[in-house]
Amino acid sequence: MKHPLTPVTTHPSPPQSGNKLLAALPAEDYLRIAPSLTHVPQTFKLVLHKTGETMTNVYFPVGGCCSTTYVMQDGKMVEVATIGNEGVVGITLFLGGTVAPSETFVQIAADADILVMPAAVFMTELNRRGAFYDLISRFAQALQILYMQSVACNSFHTVEERCARWLLMTHDRVEGDEFQLTHEFLSYMLGVRRPTVSLVLGTLDRAGVIHIGMKKITIVNRKGLEAASCECYEVVRKAFDQLLPDPSTREQINPRFVS
Repeated sequence: MKHPLTPVTTHPSPPQSGNKLLAALPAEDYLRIAPSLTHVPQTFKLVLHKTGETMTNVYFPVGGCCSTTYVMQDGKMVEVATIGNEGVVGITLFLGGTVAPSETFVQIAADADILVMPAAVFMTELNRRGAFYDLISRFAQALQILYMQSVACNSFHTVEERCARWLLMTHDRVEGDEFQLTHEFLSYMLGVRRPTVSLVLGTLDRAGVIHIGMKKITIVNRKGLEAASCECYEVVRKAFDQLLPDPSTREQINPRFVS
């Protein structure tokens, strides 16, 4: 997998567009951090954090989808979370760590860049205990719910239900109904064998829920995909909706909301 590229521009996105966490900041807070933001082009499998490495940056996706994975000693890999423009890659720094406990890379690339913030700036903003801190706190809570629900889902639900949940979560984070995806890559994300994934995707395709193309998937029937998923998708979606503000409303951040 590729290692992060050197940032190529220093033109921040306006607060009303791009990453939803940054867009929800009051204008004064955004303008203060904007000069520290640089852009990195998204490419498939671009590594943002590598397991065991010191985290020098955090990343705010503007489009596409990033995957946080855990690799066992025998090389087996499973996805533990996906992060899109609703969040930030590097929440470990908020929790007091400095070393990446897992690997995060670009799972589905988009035309938009990733906004990069130096870890030192990130920590300085957190220490202000203002709106930025409160937003990151909310996202950390939502991500924790995603982690816990993923553990339960992997233990109790069928591969077909988990696959439908994964497709829904990815669909939420990308623009349009079509995205690049191979059976082999999805098998890594779900922690199952490739033939199992091919069988499940084939079932969903024949049901008219998705369409399988050459290294890509098209969501044909969103409602049908939701029906095929387990309860976990809705639980996580509601948690994110409740914890994270809608930037289009410029919701006032309330520190008391965060436990």
